[in-house]
Parts: sequence; C-alpha cells; structure tokens
Amino acid sequence: MAGPSLRPHVHWAQRHRELYLRVELSDVRNPDITISDNVLHFRAQGHGAKGDNIYEFQIEFLEPVEPKPMCRVTQRQLNITVQKKESNWWERLTKQEKRPLFLAPDFDRWLDESDAEMELREKEEEKISKMKIESRVPKDPFKHLKKGYLVMYNLVQFLGFSWIFVNMTVRLFILGKDSFYDTFHTISDMMYFCQTLALMEVVNSLIGLVRSPLIPAIIQVFGRNFILFVVLGSLEEMQSKAVVFFVFYFWSIIELFRYPYYMLSCIGIEWKPLTWLRYTTWIPLYPLGGLAEAVCLIQSIPIFSETGKFSLGLPNPLNVTIQFSFLLQLYLIALFLGIFVNFRYLYKQRKQHLGPKKRKMK
Repeated sequence: MAGPSLRPHVHWAQRHRELYLRVELSDVRNPDITISDNVLHFRAQGHGAKGDNIYEFQIEFLEPVEPKPMCRVTQRQLNITVQKKESNWWERLTKQEKRPLFLAPDFDRWLDESDAEMELREKEEEKISKMKIESRVPKDPFKHLKKGYLVMYNLVQFLGFSWIFVNMTVRLFILGKDSFYDTFHTISDMMYFCQTLALMEVVNSLIGLVRSPLIPAIIQVFGRNFILFVVLGSLEEMQSKAVVFFVFYFWSIIELFRYPYYMLSCIGIEWKPLTWLRYTTWIPLYPLGGLAEAVCLIQSIPIFSETGKFSLGLPNPLNVTIQFSFLLQLYLIALFLGIFVNFRYLYKQRKQHLGPKKRKMK
C-alpha cells in the first residue's frame, strides 16, 4: 500500500483582493495546481523537507475565490497567487477553524488589515496620479498619419534601392566588367528618384518627425546628392567611368538593411537579425562607399579644370577666377571629415542597440 502523502511547508499572506501562497519546494517539476469547488489542489515533485519526492496538499478557502490561480516557479520555491471574488479582509485562510499543520503565516509579506488598506489606498492614489499626468499630455491627433507616412516612405525607398541592387547584380553576372561602364545610363533615373526623395530625411529630422540627429542626415543626403547631381549628372565624361558602379552599389547595399529596419521600427517590430545587419554592415560598406566617392571626385577634378564648368569669374578690378576644381579639392577634405562624423554616430548607435545589456539586480 502507498504511504501517506507528503505535504510541503506552505506560507500564506493576503491583501484585500489577493491571496499569496509560498510553497517551500525547490527544483519543482510537473506542478499540477487547480481550484475546483473553492478548493485548491496541489501536486508536484520537488525537493522539500522529506527529500526529493511528490508533495501534495489541499486547501478549502474561507470565502469564494477565482478558479484560475497564477503560479511562478523559482529555483528555491513555488509562488501561487489566487484572486478573491470579493475585495475584503479574511480572518483566516481556510474554511476549517483549526489551521493545518503544514500551513503558516508568511511574515515576509504579512500585513494587518489597516496596513493593507493603507497600501491599497497608496496604489489607488498612485494610479489616479498617473492617469492625471497622462491626461495632461496632449494627444497627437496626427500620430497614425505620421506613422503611416514614415512606413510608406521607408517602404518606397527600400523598393527603389532593391530595384537598383538587383538590376546591377543581374547585369554584373550577365555582362561582367562591361556592366561597369553603362551603370549611370541604366540606373541613374531610379537613383535620381531615391536620392531626391531622401531629402525628406532632412525635413523629417528638422521638424522632429523622427529622432535622428539633423547633422548626420544632412552630411549623408547632401553629400550623396552632390556626387550624383553635380559631379556625375553634369559631366558626361564621368558617366561612363567604372567608379560609378561602385558608388551606386555600395549606396544600395547599405539601404537594403537601413530602410526595412526603420519601417519595422515604425510599427513597433524588432527583428534581431535585421537589427544586427543594420548596425554591422555599415562597418565595411561605409568606408568603401566613401572611398568610391573620393575616387569619383579625384577623377572629376581634371575634367572640371579643363572645361572650367561651374568656375566663377569675378569682375574687374579683381579679375580672378575661382576654379570649381579647387572647391572640389576642399570638398574632398570635407568628405573625409563627414565620414568621420557619421562613423562616430553609427558606432554609438551600434553600441546602443547591440552592446551588452546591463543586468538588473534582483
């Protein structure tokens, strides 16, 4: 015959709306906790006062409770929370007047009725205070409209740069190195569209629609547009250079991860592999893209010097011509300074999103 069932030590406390049971079992396995006919049934395997065994007990509550207990298992104990059906203070836990031997008060959580009422009052006052603070904060009537606009903006940019990347990749596999020299003529229309639309990133930051700092956005958007519209768009001699392929290719790869990351962030979704790619791929790609832009500038300087395009001739008595090629040399220095500024910003962002998280002390 089976021996008498083993009962664990159980400690209890209450509040006006809840009951707390702490079961002294460690390494709990297969807990079975139910409430039926206002009786809590407990059965679990764990390490208690009688070693590693199956322990069980039943408690018939003094007054009606909700039939769905909440259970939380830790390495050293098992905690059960039971909701009372009516908010009031019980004179004891069990329906039987004599307290079971395995049951004792939980002095770590014990409060008398007056203290419990004070705690309940403080919680209600805190809740009311929080609601008042929230009511003072003006609600943005255009919140959903702004979110929809940002989602659509990032989606359109992602599709545009995806088209550029796929088109260039397919042409590279089919034509090989020959695809380098007509990149501008096949891709420029879409690149013009995407980079013109990218001006909205500066506007979004300027009006506070996004939290991105303004300076990095200006450096990237206007830097790219200077290369695209001024250096490449105005010089036919530059449009057939192989460097155009690398400039466009590096730009598109970076945006393949940046725009979908921001699009998902707008709707509160974080996909960890995408987050890692967003804050890691820029490490090789950003310097390579900057190097390709620098090569593009260096190759264009002799052409601007020879043609005198965009050079500014000052009237007499100065009679001095400011060569645009000289300004490009100054811009070349500014380009590397801009890369350094954005590199620092992206590095801080990477540490913030991928750095080790500080553990909270329990």
